[in-house]
Amino acid sequence: MSSALTTLTLVDHHTGTVVSPGIVLDLKVFGSGPAILLLHGAEGSEGNKELIQALALDHTVYVPTHPGFGLSPMPTWFRGVDDIAYTYLNLLDQLNLRNVHLVGLQFGAWVAAELAIRDCSRLGQLTLVNPIGIKVGAPTEREILDVFATARELVDAARFAAPDKNPLRDLKSADLSDVLLLSRNEEALATYAWEPYMHNPRLKYWLSRISIPCIVVRGEQDGIVGPDYAQAFVDYIPKSSLVLVPDAGHCAQIDRPTDIAELVRG
Repeated sequence: MSSALTTLTLVDHHTGTVVSPGIVLDLKVFGSGPAILLLHGAEGSEGNKELIQALALDHTVYVPTHPGFGLSPMPTWFRGVDDIAYTYLNLLDQLNLRNVHLVGLQFGAWVAAELAIRDCSRLGQLTLVNPIGIKVGAPTEREILDVFATARELVDAARFAAPDKNPLRDLKSADLSDVLLLSRNEEALATYAWEPYMHNPRLKYWLSRISIPCIVVRGEQDGIVGPDYAQAFVDYIPKSSLVLVPDAGHCAQIDRPTDIAELVRG
């Protein structure tokens, strides 16, 4: 395990939200109104503060941290994104939420899709922002940038339309806790998405099970995934449409938080 685990204080059954035996989440709740379940991307939730603040003006926004990311412990038996999806299905049952707007951001959009193909009964709408998680082209075709093998500055340039939007653009001056969280998030991402790389080979065949309205959002300057990737989700999800957001990269909710909030509100 990473050294971050020996330094960061993770939530436990006293300080976190117990979803089921052995699964504890760091869950934050903001605002008041219709329910939104916001699933963060590989970078965690810290960079999404402006989006959360905008949505919380007229919604109750539930912001869990995925097991293994941030301060949420990862059960030793967790292996795939489906484990996270089942965790959030349990959370929805536990909170007894209905007509929830499920919003997934990048890696979190993959989690959201895995959740929705299993059970939409507590969901009212789905928004996927620059989703990953499916394989569109040939097995040898690279559709998603290899973030593990690419220099960090190049990955960051692909994530954000404007470099100054990167909340951790200067690691040398970052707080130690932020660096440790970044390290832990990267370790968790590798656990869930190393092989097969950033996708579930079967997911696209089950996307037709999603029975609720869905918006697929693509930042026009997304350098992590190819230009046709978001359209593929629309092709597989019955009640879906594609929305392009200018001046936005892969982390469109950080580049354009107000625009993404307006899309979620509909």
